Amino acid sequence: MTEDTFISHLIELRDRLLRALIAVGLIFLVLFPFASELYDLLASPMLRTLPEGSKMIATGVVSPFLIPVKVAAMVAFALALPYVLYQAWAFVAPGLYAHEKRLVMPLVVASTVLFFAGVAFCYFFVFGVVFDFVYTIAPKSISVAPDIENYLNFVLTLFLAFGVTFEVPIAVLILVRMGAVTIEQLTSIRPYFVVGAFVVAAIVTPPDVISQLLLAIPMCLLYEVGIVAARIFGKPARSPGEEEKAPEAGQERGP
Repeated sequence: MTEDTFISHLIELRDRLLRALIAVGLIFLVLFPFASELYDLLASPMLRTLPEGSKMIATGVVSPFLIPVKVAAMVAFALALPYVLYQAWAFVAPGLYAHEKRLVMPLVVASTVLFFAGVAFCYFFVFGVVFDFVYTIAPKSISVAPDIENYLNFVLTLFLAFGVTFEVPIAVLILVRMGAVTIEQLTSIRPYFVVGAFVVAAIVTPPDVISQLLLAIPMCLLYEVGIVAARIFGKPARSPGEEEKAPEAGQERGP
């Protein structure tokens, strides 16, 4: 019986992974004809800072084709993310307690929104400030022509850094809800967090003070937001014994 239950869980996991991959693949097929336009949109913050008529370059043989395709795949995954997260939720939900179900879904939605908020903040604000600063102080004797692959790696790194940074309130709230830390402890370690934020920013951002400040300062502010959220919503959940448990593993799940 235990082996049958384990196999059924593996089969369900496979099915839900396939559904998620199919969703990403279908969106990618729709976006594929517009891959070049998507890259142009991604590159627009850089192009706005370059001299009029300047363009980016491709040093690889297949880069002009491969890089836009990567951008299209990235956008397809981002658009399919709500459905992907739903499949993950549907797989684990039957094994959760009732109080865990009430907590997990709002956290998943909030963390997704915050991640994309971090990416949007990076695209619409940080890129413009950083590129203006970098190319304003660049020597006039050089011709600036960024490589498209290097640019993609750069923006993906910053997207990930700012997306994760905007998850700080969620991390703080979860730690308090789990009872791992108290609000008083979070308040007492505030100076250490500020120092850590600047250290992390110095590691994950380019070696310029502007981008480091633009990452470290929001991280510190979001830490304060997390403390406020923990004061409001951070009451530790009741023990599992006080809740009616969800259906046992192996019980038939919904589609």
